[in-house]
Amino acid sequence: MPFRTCPRHRKEHPCTCAMGNLYRFVEPVMLFLLQRKGHSYGYELANDVHEFALTDAKLETSALYKTLRQLEQNDCVVSKWDVKGNGPARRLYALTPRGRQHLNEWVTVLDHISASMARLVAAARTSVYAADSKNESLRPRQRHAGHARTGKVS
Repeated sequence: MPFRTCPRHRKEHPCTCAMGNLYRFVEPVMLFLLQRKGHSYGYELANDVHEFALTDAKLETSALYKTLRQLEQNDCVVSKWDVKGNGPARRLYALTPRGRQHLNEWVTVLDHISASMARLVAAARTSVYAADSKNESLRPRQRHAGHARTGKVS
């Protein structure tokens, strides 16, 4: 990714914001977090998702809840209202057996993607290094401004 100023982060770095929306990958992260935690509230998942995010683009809260609703409709997640305590009712999410199975499917898919990405990165690095060394050998050598015989600059 070229170094450029990111409109979101306001600094120069190879930012993944320009990679487009990768919200589909929120699903395996949510499944994994629920498996690891056992159960969780949506706001806790929102706080933890950055640890396994594939990009540095901020995950919109609406995308997180939309993903949780979709997982619930597909029987991968169950939720119930937690009315304990003094605060407002909160939805508590947990993984189902179908959700564990779906996480295993995602692990297989992500493993294949990871291997493909590693091959792409290795090939691209080799190509870039080869192109750099080829371009270096094609560049004309710069002459110093000086006398042809002595090499002294006047």
